[in-house]
Amino acid sequence: MITKKASVTTLFEKRKKLVPDALGIFNPSTASRSKGATIWDINDRPQIDFAGGIGVLNAGHSPEPVVKAIQAQAEKLIHTCFNVSLTEEYLNLAEKLVDLFPHSDATKVMLTTSGAESVENAIKIARMATGKQGIVSFTGAFHGRTMMAMTLTSKNKYKDGCGPFAPEVYRLEFPNHFRFGKGMTEEAYLDEQIQKMKDFFNHQVSTSQIAAVIFELVQGEGGFTVMPPKYLEALQEVCKANHILMIADEVQSGFGRTGKWASYQHYNNFTPDISTWAKSMGSGMPIGAVIGKAEIMDKANPSAIGGTYPGNPICCVASLATIEYMETININKLGENVGNIVKSRFEHFKQKFDTVADVRGLGAMLAIELINNNNPWEPNATLASALIKRCEEKGLIIISAGTFGNCIRVLSPLTISEKQLNEGLDILEEAIGELTA
Repeated sequence: MITKKASVTTLFEKRKKLVPDALGIFNPSTASRSKGATIWDINDRPQIDFAGGIGVLNAGHSPEPVVKAIQAQAEKLIHTCFNVSLTEEYLNLAEKLVDLFPHSDATKVMLTTSGAESVENAIKIARMATGKQGIVSFTGAFHGRTMMAMTLTSKNKYKDGCGPFAPEVYRLEFPNHFRFGKGMTEEAYLDEQIQKMKDFFNHQVSTSQIAAVIFELVQGEGGFTVMPPKYLEALQEVCKANHILMIADEVQSGFGRTGKWASYQHYNNFTPDISTWAKSMGSGMPIGAVIGKAEIMDKANPSAIGGTYPGNPICCVASLATIEYMETININKLGENVGNIVKSRFEHFKQKFDTVADVRGLGAMLAIELINNNNPWEPNATLASALIKRCEEKGLIIISAGTFGNCIRVLSPLTISEKQLNEGLDILEEAIGELTA
């Protein structure tokens, strides 16, 4: 049995023996306990957490109200399966989610256990509601690793050898001026992308075949690229005119990460038909949701959606306690504050280091892109990997992102203190300086 006193080497040797190699290592850190924005490794060394369990811990590690809610519920009821025995915990959470994210005059909620499961069910609902099969996703997208979600995902590194993939999935180019707009103004590039999108439906696949378009308004694994409002408006016009549903994947961007409860709330006059959720809605407990207009959600065939564990009572109370805690501490304001500090420091990095070529994101969902020779087509993934290792040695946990793995993203708990946030950014700046000297 491994204890806290075991060496990190011993722990990773045991991992190698017991766990498939394909289960990746995104950071060489370990964990024995955590609180707030700090993780203590197996040797009780504190580390500042800029990964947040990959965007799961917006409310911080082990917030006290959530811990108490989990403990109290575990003593009463752990599991029944919602389809077998109705529980009030499921309905209380669903009611709260409808209050936060009304999609129309009538909104309905399906609970899940993960983001990928949310995406899978959202696609099924969209197909049954429209009677069409085609789904459009984007380059740079990440929607999960289950078969439909993996098909929608753009990063081939995660897909090699896993086919055949789900049929009737098509892909649009996500607008990314930094990478693709060389020599063009942002406005001219955006106009070109909107025309390409319209041409896509004329030449690649007919709108009559498309049930839904699924998108992240701030791409997570894609490198925190933000969809321009003008592009979303043009896409919305096409979808409305052709009975195509719009599915917003808020799994990583929701619950205060962008400074609002949902990233779609940054866009005027836009509410998705369906949205998918998970990660920070449960402070680490396995829970997600599909939220949608009632008339769409009710088009699903009987028993076509559901499962054994969705709406587990412990996960439901953890989620409700998390949301109520977020309201108490004003999570959206915290997201704004963290975002302002990180963005200012990242802009400073861009001025100071030639290899930091772009700063992008929304609210506290921010990343820097690392390149070689001032060329967007020479991604510097080697430096990103070295930074992850060097920062871990210095007491900071960070992770990468981007199609080429050359972006460093910040997903720290939004409850992090300004002092600790700047300490982490100091470590990152120092590490970049050392590795690029």
